[in-house]
Amino acid sequence: MWGVTEPTPTQLSSDLTGKSALVTGASRGIGLAIATELARRGAAVVITGRKPEPLAEAADQIRTDVTGAVVTACPGNTGDETHRAEAVAATVAQGGGIDILINNTGINPLFGPLMDADLGGFRKLLDTNVVAALGFIQQAFHAGMRESGGAVVNISSVAGIRSTGVIAAYGASKAAMIRLTSELAWELGPANIRVNAIAPAIVKTQFAKDLIAGDNEARAVKSYPLGRLGEPDDIARAAAFLASAEAGWITGQTLAVDGGTLSTGSM
Repeated sequence: MWGVTEPTPTQLSSDLTGKSALVTGASRGIGLAIATELARRGAAVVITGRKPEPLAEAADQIRTDVTGAVVTACPGNTGDETHRAEAVAATVAQGGGIDILINNTGINPLFGPLMDADLGGFRKLLDTNVVAALGFIQQAFHAGMRESGGAVVNISSVAGIRSTGVIAAYGASKAAMIRLTSELAWELGPANIRVNAIAPAIVKTQFAKDLIAGDNEARAVKSYPLGRLGEPDDIARAAAFLASAEAGWITGQTLAVDGGTLSTGSM
C-alpha cells in the first residue's frame, strides 16, 4: 500500500541471530538481564563493568543460562575513553561489527536537595550517566554503525520525567539522557541508526536497595497500579524489542516501563 514494500516475517522477528551487541554496566541487575536476553535471542554479546571478577562471573552466568551463548567480558571504567574504544573494538572483533549498543551504566551517589549537593559528585554523575553514554555512541558510530546502521538503547529513568524530591541529581542526569536520545535520533536517523530510551521505575536490584530498604518496598508498591515493582527481566525484554527489527520504525522515543506509576499523580 502507498508504495511501501511489506516487510517479510524475518524482518519483523525479534530474533537477533547474527547481531553483535555491546551492553555496558552488565555485571549484575538490569545490565546482566539485558545481556542475557540479547544472547537468548541469538546476539553475540560483549559486556562491560568496572570490576573484572564480577564481570567474569556475569559472563559465566550468561553461558550457563543460554546454551551456546557467545559472550565476552571487557572490564574497565566507563568514563575512560580508552576503555570505551576497547569495548567497541571487542564487539566488532567478536561479531564482525556492532549492531546494538545498550547504554546501561549509571551511578547515583547523591541523595536529597540539590542545594546541598556536592558539585564534584554532580559532575561525576553527569560524566558517568550522560557523557560516557555519548562517548560510547560516538565510538560505535565510527566503528561501523555509520555505514551499516544499528540500534542504540539508553537506559534512563522515570526520575528523568517526573521529579521525586529524593534523587534530584540522578533525575537531572536521566532527563539529559532522554534529551540526548531525541537529539541523536534526529542526527543519526539518515544513517539508519535508531536511538531510543527506556525509563524504568523502581526495579528490584542492588542499585535500588536504598529505595526499597525496610518498609519502603511495601509503601512503594502501593503507588504502582500493577501492584509490584519491576524485575530486571521487565527491562530486558523491552530493550530487546527496541533493539530488534520489530521496532524498525521507532526512534527518538522514551518507553516508560514503570508498572503504571507515571499514570498516577505521584511517585
